[in-house]
Amino acid sequence: MNTDQSLFERAVNVIPGGVNSPVRAFNSVGGTPLYVKSGRGATLRGVDDRELLDFCCSWGAMILGHAHDEVAEAIREQTALGTSFGINTEKEVLFAERLCALVPFMEQVRLVNSGTEAVMTAIRIARGVTGRRRILKFDGCYHGHSDSVLVSAGSGLLTGGNLSSRGVPRHVASDTFVAGYNNVSELSEIVHEKGHEIAAIIVEPVVGNMGLVMPAPGYLEKLRHFADCCGALLIFDEVISGFRFGFSAYASIAGVKPDLITLGKIIGGGLPLAAVGGRSVFMSDLAPGGSIYQAGTLSGNPLAVSAGLKVLEVLERDNPYPLMAESGDVLCDVINSSAKAKKANLRCAQYRGVFTLFCSNEPVRNLSDVRQCDTTAYAELFHRMLDQGYYLPPSQFESAFISAAHTPDEVRKFARAVVDAI
Repeated sequence: MNTDQSLFERAVNVIPGGVNSPVRAFNSVGGTPLYVKSGRGATLRGVDDRELLDFCCSWGAMILGHAHDEVAEAIREQTALGTSFGINTEKEVLFAERLCALVPFMEQVRLVNSGTEAVMTAIRIARGVTGRRRILKFDGCYHGHSDSVLVSAGSGLLTGGNLSSRGVPRHVASDTFVAGYNNVSELSEIVHEKGHEIAAIIVEPVVGNMGLVMPAPGYLEKLRHFADCCGALLIFDEVISGFRFGFSAYASIAGVKPDLITLGKIIGGGLPLAAVGGRSVFMSDLAPGGSIYQAGTLSGNPLAVSAGLKVLEVLERDNPYPLMAESGDVLCDVINSSAKAKKANLRCAQYRGVFTLFCSNEPVRNLSDVRQCDTTAYAELFHRMLDQGYYLPPSQFESAFISAAHTPDEVRKFARAVVDAI
């Protein structure tokens, strides 16, 4: 029988680092990465036939759980008709119409294959329509691995950011300003001094990539104001948050209208599918109607669109959002009250079923707060939970997810297991 260890030893010989995405590695928590052979509902089955209750949920994509009957059937039906044509299909039109109807400010949408591609396209649109080259992002927000956004905070606000990876040209960092998330004074300083050079302000409206961090009251409205003041486009990266907290984008919940928005994960039903959309005055500049080029052989792939259409149908019909939110509230209350009573270095941040177990005594509002968390303690907690049959993201700085397939009883048992492990 294959084991995690035997597969990993083989993988490192043929795959860089043994994984096809760094977040799957266990570098942050230690040990051997998990290998899965199947999933059903909220449960994973490893190659060793061990079952785990999954709170990673393919990094949020599996909002209905694994191998959902109706989604699987939609994929099977399309597979029998063909998996890719490189030619337009009716389902692409239906899916685009559906997204535009559900996201009020999305007048037009272009389907792509990944969140990285969607963000890259959004930034290209912003640069094309404004004639400017610089962008403003926020430390701790992750927008994929394209060059412009693989930049972290530099030593000075107005000198551009630091490269987060080798292979990114140094001039790219100088074109990307980085401010602290939830820090209005830094945002104001950059816009005041360099606003006339900024093509786009891009943000995760709810941050999911340094753990779950919520925007401070009024913060997103300030982003909208500053973008308007300097003539930049406001881009909401909702690859994680889109359709996660309600049956639309988080922007609809917040009541703030970005110029462009990126969606992913949930809308693909577990298959590679993402989207960039927004006001038609900007989107119409994309080729072939305009002069801003973007293309993709597999864009609007019929398998992914079929899965996405079915996921949206089930979400609208079953409305699992209240139950996921209620389970998240219970989880958070149980863990935080117990941690406080035990004076433990643990705090559960939670919003509508998305949560992070921060090994910290203080609220987490930005990347500076995140960096104060005890990563060693999280690694120990992660392995204690894994030993008890619960799979969390293998990093202190990622979000965990409650899906529609998790029962309230399963969530309560997990919360008690965390409390026992404190």
